[in-house]
Amino acid sequence: MPDDLPVVREALPRTVRLVSTAQLRPPVLEALVGADEVGALAEIEGATSSRLIAERRGTQGVARDELVFGVPYASFINASFAYFKPREPNRFNRARGAWYAALAVETCMREVAWHMADFLAKAGGMAATVDYAELFASMAGEFVDLRARPGHASLDPDPAVGYPAGNAVADAARAEGLNGVIWPSVRDPGGTCVVALRPNAVQSVAPGAVYRMVWSGGPEPAIERL
Repeated sequence: MPDDLPVVREALPRTVRLVSTAQLRPPVLEALVGADEVGALAEIEGATSSRLIAERRGTQGVARDELVFGVPYASFINASFAYFKPREPNRFNRARGAWYAALAVETCMREVAWHMADFLAKAGGMAATVDYAELFASMAGEFVDLRARPGHASLDPDPAVGYPAGNAVADAARAEGLNGVIWPSVRDPGGTCVVALRPNAVQSVAPGAVYRMVWSGGPEPAIERL
């Protein structure tokens, strides 16, 4: 590992990830077509959905045999790895997706709120209402452990500094066959985050509560459990 980072064998029985509830709904066009057109809609979705394309033949970022099938919420696991933005990397993924989670939902909220506020600021208006659902998952195996290295460059709060360093760590972790990275949350002091770098590292996914986050002019949203 770069910088002689520690590797631990860890069992995390309950991690939590927040996803927009829009990802839990059927395609928006489904209500606009008749029963005899559903097949055509599915064909259109299959031709444009990164997840479905990856599940059929893999993509440049993720091979088909890495994905998971026949388990609850497999489509959500696979989607997290099939969708990514090479020009907009995250802290521990660039050329492929990853499953980001935390040990507490409050940490997820802080992380999600920061990213959404950053997006809104760049878009020119700090106003939005988004509903997020919890997805719980267990993880186990070997992880790079940054909890004792809070000053590591990958944890710099400036994405221009932290993200390139974090991706170097993630690339090395995958090359060594590790399942992911555990680190102290950058946006929630005292919180702990974890990223699964391999689809099969995400186990026993189950849904939880739904929260509404409302931005009304500032970076800190009002949060309500629905």
